[in-house]
Amino acid sequence: MTKEQLFEQIKAKGSYLCVGLDTDLKKIPEHLLKEEDPIFAFNKQIIDATADYCVAYKPNIAFYEAMGAKGWESLQKTLEYIPNDIFTIADAKRGDIGNTSSLYARAFFENMDFDSVTVAPYMGADSVKPFLEFDGKWVILLALTSNAGGQDFQVLNVGGEQLFEKVLDKSQEWGDDSNLMFVVGATRAELLEKVREHAPNNFLLVPGVGAQGGSLEEVSKYGMNKQCGLLVNSSRGIIYASKGEDFADVARAEAKKLRDEMSVYLEQYL
Repeated sequence: MTKEQLFEQIKAKGSYLCVGLDTDLKKIPEHLLKEEDPIFAFNKQIIDATADYCVAYKPNIAFYEAMGAKGWESLQKTLEYIPNDIFTIADAKRGDIGNTSSLYARAFFENMDFDSVTVAPYMGADSVKPFLEFDGKWVILLALTSNAGGQDFQVLNVGGEQLFEKVLDKSQEWGDDSNLMFVVGATRAELLEKVREHAPNNFLLVPGVGAQGGSLEEVSKYGMNKQCGLLVNSSRGIIYASKGEDFADVARAEAKKLRDEMSVYLEQYL
């Protein structure tokens, strides 16, 4: 999916919502456990309920890997069920030496056909560039994450700048805003202006709104650019909003609530 196609979806739906499919057998409604594939049964109903209001889905690969071969099968079925006009993100946080990264890229881009994959930048250029060699695919590079441990390294002073600023600048020598996005946590909204100084035109994947307490208003105010430039993720706040048989209806209501708020910010800041 191109940047322009993604922006067209955002405008058409009045939304920049990404729904995280962090699907856990221990958290899905009990009545689904009798299904042949409970994970896919849950994801299918979540997708049916929320597709009108989101522009991206982000399965967290760990939830599927943890189940072995059956988990990978559930993931593939989920990916194939997502409508073609909705952006797909493999939240895999890969990043290794070049030949290994090439194989990871083939796994997610050729075999599974995701639109994008999250990548860790710590090993530098040769661990990231293999993912950027696939036409029409995206790298979403970890830049400024919302977890507490992110401050161990990401905000360290390096030659007068914080490390995440160095990551933003250096990585744009490898890719551009047509194939490179950045992860910026919603709970670090006070630094979004600084992020935009270094990456004014790139899309940002912003987790942390909802259950983690990030402010959608602040993220929108400081992070939006002329093509929106935001994919704001909500996982638990949508998919686990109810543990009952009404879980899909409640998820739809939560997704609509976020979409409606996003529509206001699109009119206000775009």
